[in-house]
Amino acid sequence: MTQREGSLEAPTRHPLDWQGASFYDEGALYKELERVYEICHGCRRCVNLCTAFPTLFDLIDEGKTMEIDGVEKRDFWKVVDQCYLCDMCYMTKCPYVPPHPWNVDFPHLMLRAKAVKFKNAGASFRDRLLSSTDALGKLATIPVVVQTVNALNRNGAARGLMDKALGVAQERELPPYAARRFRRHAARSKDFPVKDGKNAPGKVAIFATCYVNYNEPGIGDDLLAILEHNQVPYVIAEKEACCGMPKLELGDLETVARHKEANIPVLAKLAREGYAILTPVPSCTLMFKQELPLMFPDDPEVKAVEGAMFDPFEYLVMRKRDGLLKTDFGERLGKVSYHIPCHSRVQNMGQKTREVLELVPGTEVTTVERCAGHDGTWGVKREYYANSMKIGRPVFRQMADAQPDYVSSDCPIAGRHIMQGMREGDGAGKAQKAHPLTLIRKAYGI
Repeated sequence: MTQREGSLEAPTRHPLDWQGASFYDEGALYKELERVYEICHGCRRCVNLCTAFPTLFDLIDEGKTMEIDGVEKRDFWKVVDQCYLCDMCYMTKCPYVPPHPWNVDFPHLMLRAKAVKFKNAGASFRDRLLSSTDALGKLATIPVVVQTVNALNRNGAARGLMDKALGVAQERELPPYAARRFRRHAARSKDFPVKDGKNAPGKVAIFATCYVNYNEPGIGDDLLAILEHNQVPYVIAEKEACCGMPKLELGDLETVARHKEANIPVLAKLAREGYAILTPVPSCTLMFKQELPLMFPDDPEVKAVEGAMFDPFEYLVMRKRDGLLKTDFGERLGKVSYHIPCHSRVQNMGQKTREVLELVPGTEVTTVERCAGHDGTWGVKREYYANSMKIGRPVFRQMADAQPDYVSSDCPIAGRHIMQGMREGDGAGKAQKAHPLTLIRKAYGI
């Protein structure tokens, strides 16, 4: 029987059986890696997405048989290490994702491999440190300490030592830590009446995220200002731990589960009370929309949070559809080069940020829909830094081609990465980096 290629049905995702007996079985893992690698070898549509697939295809092409059986099993891990779980192969390229009978979910197979590796060998001090974003942020933002940390991160000699001792790439521009934490200083909401719409609730709960809390609290301030301008009452989630995405990418699923136990009860209560839950970092939004529901498919509280979770611009577009979004933009933005992060694309919500930016008169938006190659901590590591810049090069060029006034991405780390790449390629020009929420606040003139 001839196997059909592709599927007319919508892609679906199977729950991640991470607590099943066979999940950590190394023999079963190798068998599945070999099966999927063989399918990828026969297709090769993903060759230009990242460095994982070229690594795989080079291993096969340089092997004795030029087939998967000519690749040493120990070299399978070279592919796993190049994958940073952006999900773009699953979302945009692979014709064999479920419900196709071949059932290829490359990112979740890579996640399984990372989990097996973590369970068997743990992780380096560097990887544990970089993925402990909440703990690191609490330490780094202590008064006096924060100035020292930021000075060291800008110091060439200190960065050289970090490169040698920790494997944090000396060339990578690191985001500074803020002298004030967002959650401690967030403005209180005014007592606006709740105006529920058909598409979105009329009150909002904010899950701040580690990055906004410790690195760029101004992004959170911008979100609150936009909500206040639109007379949407809000609260800040009473308690908050890291969403778990950095640990997920490390394969440390037990720690992901512990973060889930800290966050979900608080957020589920807000969901049941009718709040829309907004997170201003796409990776965190995706964690609650997709990864935790796939890890805990039978948990009703996880389902409740999933149903209440919104990307901020998704929420604003829904409010516009309900006739409840103000469009009294008083300031033009000029030319905006806007990058859609992978973890926004995976949410399958369309280009909501672009829709809102294009509401602003006198604004020309150039949209770049391609992976920038940083992905959390991956692009910070010495062994992956060069690849992260290589993957991002087409994005840097496309963002610069529009000669923008602003360079913007929903992912603030991607925005920094893109600006670094544009400067190194002499393409930054007059452009300033600004988060889309910052741009909308500016357009409102508030």
